[in-house]
Amino acid sequence: MDKDVVNIGKSVVIKGELSGSEDLVIEGTVDGKVELSEHVLTVGSHGKLKAEVFAKIVVVLGEVVGNITASEKVDIRDSGSVDGDIVAPRVAIAEGAHLRGSVDMQKKPPAAAVPVQAAKPEVKLAPLPAGPPVPGGQRIAAG
Repeated sequence: MDKDVVNIGKSVVIKGELSGSEDLVIEGTVDGKVELSEHVLTVGSHGKLKAEVFAKIVVVLGEVVGNITASEKVDIRDSGSVDGDIVAPRVAIAEGAHLRGSVDMQKKPPAAAVPVQAAKPEVKLAPLPAGPPVPGGQRIAAG
């Protein structure tokens, strides 16, 4: 393996913020915040997270209560459960998985692709002359 993967065992309980610069597999309990901006977070089948999650890729086989934000993908497997909102460009939800929350798959445009508001000429419309009344109280332009 060329990538480091850290495992948090079933009996481990973490309360607070958890961050790192390697892939992480959680089989224990985490209560707080998990931040792995450039790495993969896997919530194992015994894992229980009550946390806000930020990662590159999130794979859920266990239980997550809290919002998940992923820069690439969220994958909820058949044994996985998410109770919270998901924000990611790609989301996979297996048959039998549980999701209670919203999913936002809007891709964010690169900063260079955001159009700059060009100065638009101001258009002024001349007022219409008052014409004869029409049913409904509106007036039409004479002409």
